Amino acid sequence: QAQLVESGGGSVQAGGSLTLSCAYTDRTYCMAWFRQAPQNEREGIAYITTGGTRNYAASVKGRFTISQDTPTNTLYLQMTNLKPEDTALYRCAAHDGSYCSHSPNPYTTWGQGTQVTVSS
Repeated sequence: QAQLVESGGGSVQAGGSLTLSCAYTDRTYCMAWFRQAPQNEREGIAYITTGGTRNYAASVKGRFTISQDTPTNTLYLQMTNLKPEDTALYRCAAHDGSYCSHSPNPYTTWGQGTQVTVSS
């Protein structure tokens, strides 16, 4: 089973940028980023397939970019124009099923997460 380790979180002012990384041991069909703020449900924000198909939640589309670097087994999330409402624990996730989704249900492997805090 793949193992995932996130890094790159931190504190930034509104309008700033951060890039999150997720190191993985085994590439699976779907790899995704989720986030969860206190008292909020887990939100799927971006996923990418092994074929390079990407999809974004409306809340981040145009501001966040998901990418992968196969030689280094790293998944990235580039975040720009950050807003206070982007404050959350960000986690990468993976599953080897036949379709990708923003729902957390199909994902079988999760990282521990990295905290992003955006101040106004």
